[in-house]
This record gives sequence, C-alpha cells and structure tokens, in this order.
Amino acid sequence: MPTPRTMSALVAQGTGEPSDVLRLETRPVPAPGPGQALIRVKATPIHASDLHVLRGRYGFSPDFPAVGGNMECVGRIEALGPDTGGLRIGERVVVAAVPAVPGPALAGTWQEYLVADRHRILPVPDSLSDSSACQLAVNPLTALLLVTRELDVRQGEWLLQTAAGSTVGRLVIQLARHLGVRTINVVRRRGAVEEIEALGGDEVICTEDEDLVRRVADIAGPSGVRKAVDCVAGPVGAQVSKALAPGGEVVVYGALSTHRQTDPAALTIPLQARSVIYETKTVRGFWLNRWFGTTEPADALHALSEVRDLVTGEALTIPQGRPFPLDRFPEAITLTESPAHGGKPLFVFEDGQAGTDG
Repeated sequence: MPTPRTMSALVAQGTGEPSDVLRLETRPVPAPGPGQALIRVKATPIHASDLHVLRGRYGFSPDFPAVGGNMECVGRIEALGPDTGGLRIGERVVVAAVPAVPGPALAGTWQEYLVADRHRILPVPDSLSDSSACQLAVNPLTALLLVTRELDVRQGEWLLQTAAGSTVGRLVIQLARHLGVRTINVVRRRGAVEEIEALGGDEVICTEDEDLVRRVADIAGPSGVRKAVDCVAGPVGAQVSKALAPGGEVVVYGALSTHRQTDPAALTIPLQARSVIYETKTVRGFWLNRWFGTTEPADALHALSEVRDLVTGEALTIPQGRPFPLDRFPEAITLTESPAHGGKPLFVFEDGQAGTDG
C-alpha cells in the first residue's frame, strides 16, 4: 500500500480566541469528487471575518474541528474529479471558498491543499501576483457588487460611504472613479482626510469635528444623496440614513462600531422612525456569504471575472500583502488586528510567496 500523502493545515478545535484554539496539524490530502478540483494552495489571506468565525460571533459557525480561513485563495489545480470540463491540471486559479451552506463540508483555505467545486474556481493569469490574486474574491468583489449590483449607482450620481479608509472603502473610491460616480467619504479621523482626497475621493467628511448630516446637505444640495453603503452601523449608520434624500437607500455590509462586542443586543443601528417612515427610506443588509449562496454559479463567476479584469487592467489596485508561513500564525493573527498594520497578512506555501504585480 502506498503511503498516504499528507499536508499541513491550521485547524480550530472550537470557538475562542484564535491563537488559543488554532493548532497546526498534519492531515491527509483530500481527493476531488465529481465536479471538483484539488487545489494546491499558494496564498490565502487572513480576514477579520475569519477571526469572528473562530470567536463564534459571525453569521455562521462551522462544525469543529474545522480548518480556518473560509473565504479565498490562489493556487494551481493538481487533480480533477469527473465532470470538470473546462478546467485543466496545472492551471492557476482563484478559489472563492465562501460556503453556501456551513457545516462539516466547509473547506477552509488555511491548508496546503483543498477541494473546491468547479463553480467556485476562476482561472487567473500569471501576470497577477499571488498577493493580488488571493484577495480578489472578497473585498474587491464586495466593492463591485455594492456599487453596481446592490445599488446600481450611475455615472454622475453621488454615493455616500462610511469607513472610506477601509480596504473596501478604498476600492469603492477607485471603482467609482472608473465608473464616473461621485463619492462622499466618511472618516473618523482628521488625519485621514488628505489621504482619501489623494486617493480620488470627491468629498470627505470627518466625524471627529463635522456634522455628517449637515455636511451631506451642503455637498449634495437640494437634490440630495439617494444611495449609500455603510460598514460602521451604530449611531454613524443611523446618521447616514438620516442624511439621505427621501426614498434613499443604504446598504449595510459591516458593523465596525461593534467590532469587539460579543453581546448580539449591542449590534444595533438606532434609526429615526420619522425619517424612515415619512421619507420612505430603505435600510438593508448585504452579506457576501449569502450572496454566493443565493446567486447562480455562472453569475457569481461572471462577477468575479469582472473583478479579475478590473485588477489586471489596473482600474483597481489591491494593496500588497505580507506573507507568513502557517507555523507563524500567532504573529500573523496579531498583526491582522493591529491598527495600521500595513499589508494584509497572507499565509503562503512553498513558492507561493506573495510577489509584486508585473
């Protein structure tokens, strides 16, 4: 009998602080089934949402023990199961590993090999670095979906967004410039204003010393702003809703104001009923996991291919990541949650070092 192939994987034993519950383990290399491919992972990012999953305060919880990292990676196809026409061994691909149905089949990305369904796999060119490729399927895709699908913001329209200095916020600014959309960008520190303006933000509001509602009215004039995206929630999210023109719509995709909260009752947006009712405003949520689970696979891959083309065409720029081997996971996790940590920490494998685009 041949010796089974093994691989390294970063496995969570249960919920808790990530550095406490994660263990580096040796596991068998999985085999692809029908409609699946075996991917040799080259690079995979660490997202804040990955850590929320491990702490038990995200939108789903896997069956433990579970491999960490449930979002995205880049690698090469090493083996194919039946019914995988269109894919080929050796092809460089991005895997959008966001699960449609959480549970024991959840294939985390923090491992050397993973099995992925063919409808979650998108070929990418070698000209795109591992660092950029492994970050295509979450933040840039979220920015694209918010602006073009969820709100359908048109050329010349205003788009109001919070946390403009976040990764998604910066990508929204870049995408808006590409599409001819005007942005009003909310930040909480005066020191961030100049940076957002340099990035291409049309207007910047600093909540440290400015009134958000009044400034939006001054900027947009009588016609007002009808479309907004918010990832802060709490009182800031409520102010965004209040600032919108009658019939306006805000899509909430995060809750940074409650980043360290563990009590679900604290995750609120204190809306003003009069504004919502009499001005018929809409506040609704967006969650990428649910979008993947409810969108036709062909449509999801089409959206992801749009992101790939925007990045390879340099309309969108993804900041360079910072590579770590799996065995340095405590350091990488600490860096993920450190203020102004620079490049996003990435787990890399062998020759999958995160290089520059070229």
